[in-house]
Amino acid sequence: MAEPLLQVDGVTLQYKTTEHLVTATWRVSFAVERGDRFVLLGPSGCGKSTLLKGVAGFMQPVEGRIALNGREVKAPGPDRMMVFQEFDQLLPWKTVHQNVMFPMLCAGKWSRAQAAERARDFIAKVNLSKFIDVYPHMLSGGMKQRVAIARAMAMEPDILLMDEPYAALDALTRRKMQEELLELWDDVRFTVLFVTHSIEEAIVVGSRILVLSPHPGRVKAELNCHQFDHTAQGGAEFQALQRRIHDMLFAEAVEPVEADAHG
Repeated sequence: MAEPLLQVDGVTLQYKTTEHLVTATWRVSFAVERGDRFVLLGPSGCGKSTLLKGVAGFMQPVEGRIALNGREVKAPGPDRMMVFQEFDQLLPWKTVHQNVMFPMLCAGKWSRAQAAERARDFIAKVNLSKFIDVYPHMLSGGMKQRVAIARAMAMEPDILLMDEPYAALDALTRRKMQEELLELWDDVRFTVLFVTHSIEEAIVVGSRILVLSPHPGRVKAELNCHQFDHTAQGGAEFQALQRRIHDMLFAEAVEPVEADAHG
């Protein structure tokens, strides 16, 4: 079998506060295949965002190993692009087009003409061509997120890391953004590692879900959910999976359960 694109093997992550050494995750293991929409789901404080920072190369495990394409992750790199929850990820003095071009020019992989053309293509993919020459302060929060996604995708990363990117949006905008992400995935078939604390969002956005326990984050289950989208939300199977995950997250026991290959 082909090696997974991303391998997280027995990873324990810690960080220091002014008073404590905090263990965010405890011996977490999972594998992400190419083209996966892999979701990290769990309650606040379970280490989801910390895991994403570890994959991004911003933190080093105190135990275990993180590898991308078979190479251990030691530092940030253009093979991993991150989209954060905060809307202010764009350079305010640059237009939408210039913002999407900027990391491509920094990487030196494309000429200015190539970067300009790629930027136009990905801005179109997120339905913002009409706003290509607009500055960030003239965009809504959801539009800024779409620019951030276009900028990340234009870099051709091996994996797109998304840290609760829609958490601050209203319900209607959030649903629209989820639908647009899935449409973009259908078009490009990129690999995404997506963090959320919303069970519904995890099932809709993900093809696989890793359920994490409360702090410190440990693996409770891995579930398949590739068959679901927004149109399935009222169905009995969708609601049954939602209840099952809810029971896992809110159960008093924190011992890991066996990974489920059937969902």
